[in-house]
Amino acid sequence: MAKQTFEFAAEQSVGYLMRGAHRRYIQDLQSYLEPHGITIGMWYFFRALWQEDGLTQRELSERVGLMGATTAEQLNNMERAGYIVRRRSTEDRRKIQVYLTPMGRRLRSKLLPYAKINSDYALKGFSPSEVAFLRFALMRIIENFDARTLERKQSESDDG
Repeated sequence: MAKQTFEFAAEQSVGYLMRGAHRRYIQDLQSYLEPHGITIGMWYFFRALWQEDGLTQRELSERVGLMGATTAEQLNNMERAGYIVRRRSTEDRRKIQVYLTPMGRRLRSKLLPYAKINSDYALKGFSPSEVAFLRFALMRIIENFDARTLERKQSESDDG
């Protein structure tokens, strides 16, 4: 009996294409951040803290979507560079909150325009309706995988 093979070319894989687009997007953004001494790893934490200062390390990990050890490493780098300080919460002494320093806050006006330039370049040649559909499609993909993760967790708790 002949063994049946399954074909699924990389170019047909949405994941493969998203990864390729994401790698190029990040490489381009990094070229803007690098002269300021900011790494892509730090970038995600700046974005979260510019939106809401005073988050805990766990909250930052969740918002950025990284593991605690990676978060700790990036926060250590940012603290050494003088961009953040960590303070014990006055409401819950067990929690450490992360705050931007004045230097960290000032970077927002320098670096955020690069994110806009990067995004505009990525969307060059797209019509407004294509951009809207792209955002819709990407959000749907995120929602689909979030639902799948929840289903798996529920299934594991039902089995255990």
